[in-house]
Amino acid sequence: MVHFRYIAFHYLKYFSVILMALIFFVVGFDYMGNADSLPESANLLLLYFMYMAFVAIDTLLPLSLVFAMITTKIFLIRSNALVGFYALGYSKTDVLKPFFIVSISIIIGFILLHTTTSFAKAQEYADGIRRNTHFAQPTSNMFFTFSDQYIFFGSLYPLQKRAEDVRIFSMKDNILDEVVVAKSASYRNDYWYIEKAHLMHVPDKADFESAGVVIDPQNDLRLLKGFRPKILDQVYEGSASFTIQDSVIALRLLYDQNVNIDNIKSALYKIVIYPFFAPFLVVIIFFFVPASARFLNLTLFSFGAILSTLLSWGVMFFLIRLSNLKVIPGEVGIILPVLIFFAVAVYQLRRFESRH
Repeated sequence: MVHFRYIAFHYLKYFSVILMALIFFVVGFDYMGNADSLPESANLLLLYFMYMAFVAIDTLLPLSLVFAMITTKIFLIRSNALVGFYALGYSKTDVLKPFFIVSISIIIGFILLHTTTSFAKAQEYADGIRRNTHFAQPTSNMFFTFSDQYIFFGSLYPLQKRAEDVRIFSMKDNILDEVVVAKSASYRNDYWYIEKAHLMHVPDKADFESAGVVIDPQNDLRLLKGFRPKILDQVYEGSASFTIQDSVIALRLLYDQNVNIDNIKSALYKIVIYPFFAPFLVVIIFFFVPASARFLNLTLFSFGAILSTLLSWGVMFFLIRLSNLKVIPGEVGIILPVLIFFAVAVYQLRRFESRH
């Protein structure tokens, strides 16, 4: 286990340095482009930097894992530690294990952050600060169908869990039965609460002798169980800033509502599936690294490895964007490329084992 601790320590060290450097670069570059639109408040500015750092981690963490492996492997070669491990009887797979296990552990922790925190929504919070909207930018004129009901929200404030200009149309045997009209509604305890509303009952048979539409004032209505405001906003706007919990709830809620859920699936795949391309790419590149600097120009190899990593990451990022825009299915844009990386990594590993 001595080799495992030694390699894992240096791998984590280089990973931390590279990730921090990339975060500072992204945050600094963003600040130069948006400095004029940011508030003068020091507190809001610090919050903005923190949220942009989260955005950078969300994008660059898999890339940092691969760069850290390349850097650590070059360090081991230049210090002759790699040759020493092989001389002591450790195989390439023994040396590979610390890289793979540590990278998988970091990816799992990264995924858990999207489950237990609002890490995925950092971009929305940063945009709110930049627009000086204090996270209350409404989404306007939303119309949905949900469990034989048609819902219209004139304005939705998803982070405040509040809606204005509410209309809820209930159907019975494909015929309009009643309409709920309210100035506002709030989401609490898995329900939409309406303090004051007008309930309009439509008569079964409209004729000259009927009373017509009956308007009944109502107080403290509780409607639309489970129809979360954040899910509404994200589906309507095509946003991909879902947490894992949001994605699972949205899929269960909207699966039977004739709502296009491709962007929800793509968001879930991006969080759960996409990061694993990094450990697989680590395995692929690992077997191309020589044991000693005598067998290969390390500078040329480093350039080629970094360029290959950037190209792979760029292709993945491009496919994810296409999936979020619903140009291609998430299964094709995210799952399939990761499976290809997995297949190539398994091939590389079996090829090495067959030779030894």
